[in-house]
Amino acid sequence: MKKLLMLLAALPLVASAATQKVVTLGGDITEIVYRLGAQSQLVGRDTTSTWPAEVSTLPDVGYVRQLNTEGILSLRPDLVLAGSQAQPSVVLQKVAENHVRVVNVPGDNSLAAIDKKVAVVADALGKNAEGEQLRQTLKAQIAALPTSPVNKRLLFLLSHGGMGTMVAGQQTAADAAIRAAGLQNAMQGFAHYRGLSQEGIIASQPDLIVISADGVKSMGGEENLWKLPGLAQTPAGRNKQVMIIDDMALLGFSVRTPQALLDLRKKAEQLP
Repeated sequence: MKKLLMLLAALPLVASAATQKVVTLGGDITEIVYRLGAQSQLVGRDTTSTWPAEVSTLPDVGYVRQLNTEGILSLRPDLVLAGSQAQPSVVLQKVAENHVRVVNVPGDNSLAAIDKKVAVVADALGKNAEGEQLRQTLKAQIAALPTSPVNKRLLFLLSHGGMGTMVAGQQTAADAAIRAAGLQNAMQGFAHYRGLSQEGIIASQPDLIVISADGVKSMGGEENLWKLPGLAQTPAGRNKQVMIIDDMALLGFSVRTPQALLDLRKKAEQLP
């Protein structure tokens, strides 16, 4: 009888968790919500949330690093799942002050972060069983990734409209992804992103260029990629070796990252 009463007492909590209105801040978080089967609870998302395609039908509250309180509160959410890049923090504080539950999902540029993200999101949504199943699936995918080094140098280019092309150094998601795939970042000796220079490109001698589909689009097409200063004087430029990626899949360190890393490694292994 006591167990039955406890079960009945818990039912309202389960129901409320299953019907709460959710806003996600971070493409990596949104992808986890979908993989947990909780997408029907979503009422809004940030600009970096672009997968799966159907997420584009949801209201966009703005870029994850430039949020505003009004945009989030206008959707009347019960829960906001905020990724590690959600800024400014004062916005999240004001949202919480308006009686909205804000859950900060920890994360960094590592494969270990994926499991932590899934666990926190699943718990916040009341999807613990689904979360455990997803965690085990992802752990198996990560464990199956090849770890032996491949002697190929990759150059990650960041290009957005209105800004010059930049290259990824250390302490970036791109560097972490390249290393997780057992490959070498062609750019060494500096942290974060740096403006592209002809001398730096030639010295780096990359075997493969990695760039997002949006990056290629901002350049006006792949043909313009090979016009970048110094690129023609590298193995990648001479052999026209480029991999166009979904940046959230590869760099988001979320549910699609293990497969994206495997695809990156396979591409590198096929290089001449």
